[in-house]
Amino acid sequence: QVQLVESGGGLVQTGGSLRLSCAASGRTFSSMAWFRQAPGKDREFVASITWSWGATNYADSVKGRFTISRDNAKNTVYLQMNRLKPEDTAVYYCAAKAAVTGPYKHWGQGTQVTVSS
Repeated sequence: QVQLVESGGGLVQTGGSLRLSCAASGRTFSSMAWFRQAPGKDREFVASITWSWGATNYADSVKGRFTISRDNAKNTVYLQMNRLKPEDTAVYYCAAKAAVTGPYKHWGQGTQVTVSS
């Protein structure tokens, strides 16, 4: 059974930092990603990383501020978030997929990130 367990969310002031973690179990994946959903808005892509090569991709809104990384030994993906802004406030979800192409099929339960102004 696939499980993705996020942790690391919380409340932080504008300009602060947080690191999210996503521990994966149940199978191997080709790619993992972070998405977020703010109140009243659609879920949006934040960042992704391929498991084998570590190739990364970022949404324009977080480039230069967020860094996605992985620890293969721990089967864990991280999202280091720096210079946080109030508009980063959202529930952050970890996602994973086994296939190289296609949508992300496995999702975590989400962790709340709140950035106060």
